[in-house]
Amino acid sequence: MISGPNDETVVMPAARGAAAKRAARNAASASNAADETVELPVVTDEPPRARHRRKVTPADRARTVLRGTGELLITLGVVVLLFVAYEVYVTDWLSAGKQADATSALDDRWAEQPTVQTPSNERTERFRPTDGEGFAKLYIPAFGSDFVFTVLEGTTDPILEIGPGHYKDTAFPGEPGNFSVAGHRVGKGAPFNDLHLLRSCDALVVETQQSWVVYRVLPMADERTGWAQGRGASELCAGVSPLGGPYAGVVGRHIVRPSQSEVIAPVPGQSERSYQTLPPEQRAALITLTTCHPQFSARERLIVHGVFATQYPKDPANPGARPPELTEG
Repeated sequence: MISGPNDETVVMPAARGAAAKRAARNAASASNAADETVELPVVTDEPPRARHRRKVTPADRARTVLRGTGELLITLGVVVLLFVAYEVYVTDWLSAGKQADATSALDDRWAEQPTVQTPSNERTERFRPTDGEGFAKLYIPAFGSDFVFTVLEGTTDPILEIGPGHYKDTAFPGEPGNFSVAGHRVGKGAPFNDLHLLRSCDALVVETQQSWVVYRVLPMADERTGWAQGRGASELCAGVSPLGGPYAGVVGRHIVRPSQSEVIAPVPGQSERSYQTLPPEQRAALITLTTCHPQFSARERLIVHGVFATQYPKDPANPGARPPELTEG
C-alpha cells in the first residue's frame, strides 16, 4: 500500500538536526552569560559582630598607676634640678653683679673722703652707715687671696643678696663688743659657704676707711684643754687663747637654733645687762660670723667667733700698704 499525500505522519530527519543545533547554541550562550555575571555582596541590616574586649585586671591598674607616678617623679626631679641650678648658679651671678656695684660705690666714697691718720691705740671709728650701705671689706686669707666681700649695713633678704650684712646695733670693727655679720652659705654669692672649714687662729681681716682690723678665730671646744701644748703652740696662735670670765663659754665654732640670737650679744650667750656691768678693761672686742646650717638648709645656724688681735691704721702716704695677715692663706 502506498501512502497518500495527505498522510500527516511525515518523517523529516534533516529538519530535526538543525533545530537541535540551534537549541545547543542558545544553551551555550546562556551558560557563558551566566559565567560572566559579577556576584554583588548581600547587604543586610544585621550589625557586625562586636570585637572581643580584654578584661582589665588589678595588675593592669597597678602598672598604670606606677607608670603615671614615675612620669610625675621624673617631672618633679627636673623641676628640682632647675631650681637648684637657679639657686646655686643664677643667683650667684646676679649677686656678683650687685656685690661689684656695692664695692665700686664704697671705693668711690673712700676716694672722696681722705684717710685720716689715727693714733695706733685707737681701735674705734665713729660712723653710722645707712641700711644697705657698704662700709667695710671682709677678707678671709684661709679661703684664698681673692676672698673679699664688701660688708653692708643690715641683714634683710635684699641686703644679703648683695653680700654679707652687719647686724644692726652690734659693734663696729675694732670696737669693744661683738661685730656680728651674717652671710649666705649657698647661692646669692655664698660668701660663707666654706665657713665650716675655718680653723682656730685663722685670720679674719676687716678693712675700713681708716684702718685694717685683724681678728682671729677662737679655740674650738675640743681644743681648750691643753691649748698651749696643742694648737696654741702654732705661730699663728700667738696671743690667742681660750677666753675666761663671762666669755668662758665662747668657742671658735658651734651650731645653734635660729632663735638663739644671744650668739651676737656683746658677750655671746649672755644678756646685754651682763656686758654693761663689766669694767671697760674686761670688755673684749669680738667678731661673729653666722650662716645657715647645714648646706641647702635653714634648719640651724653655724656660728664662728673670733677675737681682736691687732689693728693697722692706714697711712695716707702709703695707700697701697696691706697687713701681712692677708698673705697667710
